[in-house]
Amino acid sequence: MNFQIKVYAVNILTIQEFIEISKDLPIIDVRTPDEFSNGHITNAINIPLFSNEERAIVGTKYKQESRDTAIAKALEYIAEKTDYYLDELQKLVKSQEICIYCWRGGFRSEGMGYLFQTVGKKVYRLSGGYKAYRNFVLDTFKPEYNLIVIGGMTGSGKTEILGEIGKTSEQMLDLEGLANHKGSAFGALGQDDQPTTQQFENDLAAQLNEFDIKQNIWLEDESRMIGRVKIPDNLFTQIRSSSVIKIEVSKDNRINRLIKDYAKFNKPDLINSINNISRRLGGLNSKLAIESIEKEDYHKATDIILDYYDKAYTYGLSKREGQTIIPIKLKEDDPQKTARKLIGLIE
Repeated sequence: MNFQIKVYAVNILTIQEFIEISKDLPIIDVRTPDEFSNGHITNAINIPLFSNEERAIVGTKYKQESRDTAIAKALEYIAEKTDYYLDELQKLVKSQEICIYCWRGGFRSEGMGYLFQTVGKKVYRLSGGYKAYRNFVLDTFKPEYNLIVIGGMTGSGKTEILGEIGKTSEQMLDLEGLANHKGSAFGALGQDDQPTTQQFENDLAAQLNEFDIKQNIWLEDESRMIGRVKIPDNLFTQIRSSSVIKIEVSKDNRINRLIKDYAKFNKPDLINSINNISRRLGGLNSKLAIESIEKEDYHKATDIILDYYDKAYTYGLSKREGQTIIPIKLKEDDPQKTARKLIGLIE
C-alpha cells in the first residue's frame, strides 16, 4: 500500500492576514514556556522548540563562543526532540491547517513550520512573529470607542448588571473577567490566578477586535489597576473621559450584596485582605473590622470597610472634570430589569 503525503509550502502572512485566518484555525506558539507564560496570542497552544534552559544555553554559546556553535547546539536539541514535537502536534491539534509563530517570525517558527508541513499540515506563519502581534495589540487601544461606563459605589451590583447587558445584543467588555479580579482588596478571592499585564492586554485586544467599533461598548468603571494588571493608558483615558451611568442603591442593599458575595470565604483570607488596606483604612477601623470578621458580624465589618471605599469612589468621581454623571436610583435589586432600563436610556 502506497501512502502519499501532500506537502504544502509554508505561507507567510502579515499580522492582519494572520489574525483573520487564525479565527478558525489552531495557533501554535513555538517559543519557550517562559515566553509563552509572559504573554501569547489569545487561545494559542505552546509547543516549544526549546525549553527555557535550552534556549539559555544556545544564547550563551552565541554570545560567548560563536554563531556556528550556537546553531550546532540548537540543531542538536532539535534532532533529539523531533518525535516529541510531532507527538505534541498529533495530541493537541486535529486540524490539517495550522497557524504558527515565534518571537520575530524567524528560525524557530520557520523550522517548526517546515517540520509540521512534512507530516501533511498546511502551515501559515506570522511574519514578524509575536513582536508584530504586540504592535497590533497596542494599536488596538488607539481608536476612539463608543464607551458607556457603568459606575457606582462598591456593592451596587454593577458587575451583575453588566453581565445581563452582555446577554443581549449589546457589546459588553468585562474587564474584571479578563483580569480574573473584582477590583477591590478582596477582588482576588475565589478567582483564578491573574494573567500578566501583557496577557491581559492581548486578551483585551482580542475582545475589542470582535466588536463593531461604530456601536456602543458597555463596561464597568475601573481604577487604572485591576489587582496586579494595568488597563492600557489609551483605553483608560477614554474610560475616564466618558460619561458615567452611576448606579445608586441604599447602603444596606450594598452591604447585603457584599455579605452574600464574600462571607463564604475563609476568615483568614478576609482578614488578610483587610490587612492589605489597613494603612488606608486606619488602625482602629482595621482592628474593628477584623474583630467583626472573627465574630462573624459581617454586617458591621462590611459597613466599616465601605466607609473607606465610598470615600475613595467619591474622590475618583470628582476627578472626572467636565464629564457627565447620570445618576440612576434603584429601589429593587433586579439586574436584568436594570439592564433593560439602561439600554432603553441610551437608545
